[in-house]
Formats: sequence, structure tokens, C-alpha cells
Amino acid sequence: MKHWLERSVRARCTSGALAAILALAVALGLACHPAAAQKNKKTKTPSSTPELKEDAVAPPIPKSDADQIDYDIGAMLAAFQLGNVEEMHKYYADTVTFVSGDFSPPVAGWQNYVPLYQRQMAAFQGIQLIRRNTIVFPRGDVAWAMYQWEFIAGYQGKPYTMRGQTTLIFNKVSGNWLIVHNHTSAVESPTPQTATATQQAPAAAKP
Repeated sequence: MKHWLERSVRARCTSGALAAILALAVALGLACHPAAAQKNKKTKTPSSTPELKEDAVAPPIPKSDADQIDYDIGAMLAAFQLGNVEEMHKYYADTVTFVSGDFSPPVAGWQNYVPLYQRQMAAFQGIQLIRRNTIVFPRGDVAWAMYQWEFIAGYQGKPYTMRGQTTLIFNKVSGNWLIVHNHTSAVESPTPQTATATQQAPAAAKP
């Protein structure tokens, strides 16, 4: 009888410890993946590792030079909006040249462009950049792309909008497409709110 009681107590302790460990694991899993937990509650269907399936989803790999260039333009403009100079530099050659449509002198070299970009962008808040109608022409190790864009931001508490077009020339270096020339022409939006703001606002750095 004594041995039976000892075995029963040990079994209960082991069972309690396992239950506690299991409960802790479930609690941590729900805390780390609340979305997955809610999904499981709604569907009531078993799922092995939903978080692994989500992590396994990767952006599609570009299949052609044109697709790669279009993807790179999008990534460059995303960094442009965030003011991330280091990320932008991944898509520009050190010897890149910039030409604008406002008769400013051409800018030669990435290092000469950066301070101009940072000074101009510091005046704006909540920057959004919309790209439309992109056309890409790859030709061997050289390519050029054209697109229209709309720059939307705030300046001194007022809305600021500018539209324009950009032509980029690329050179393929070690398998990567780098922008070697950026020619941008901009026109201000004719909306009354923007017209008031743009009379005093500095010209935005061109994407």
C-alpha cells in the first residue's frame, strides 16, 4: 500500500509538471503569435506551424532585367521617402550625374548630391512619392527607364504637391544595375492649396 501511494504521488507530480510546462509553452506561443492564435480560434482547424508559413513567404524574384530594374526603382524611391541615404546609395553609382528641369547646374558625383538632397528634404514632412507609367528598356549592360511621379508632403503646415517625370540611365556592374544618370523635370500642381505653399517653399529634391 505504501509503495502504491508513493507511485501515485510521483505520477501526479510528473503529470502536474508536464501540464505546467505545456501551459507555459502555449502561453508563450500565444503571446508571440497572437494573430495565429486568433486565427486558430476562429477556424478551429489544426495547423502545424502557421508562423513558419508566414515567414517563408518571400517577395517574388525578378525574372528579367526589366523586372529587376523596376524593382530597384521602387526600392530606391522607398528609401528616398524615408531619407535613408545609405539605402539609396545601393542603387546609385558613385559617379552618378543629376540634371533637373529648373535650370540648376548639373550635379556630378553621389557625394555632391547627398548634402543637397538632405538640405532640401529637411524642409518637408510626411513625404509620399507615387510612381506611375514606368517603362524600362534594357540593352545589354545598359538600360534606361522613364516614369511619372507625384511628390506629396507638408511644408510649414500646408499641403505641398509636385508632379514630374524622370529618366534614369543604368549600367550593369558585377551583376547589379546602378543608376549612372538621373534627369528629372518637375511641374508644380495647379491646386490652389499647393500654389500658396509652393510660392515660398524650396524645390524638393527630385526623385
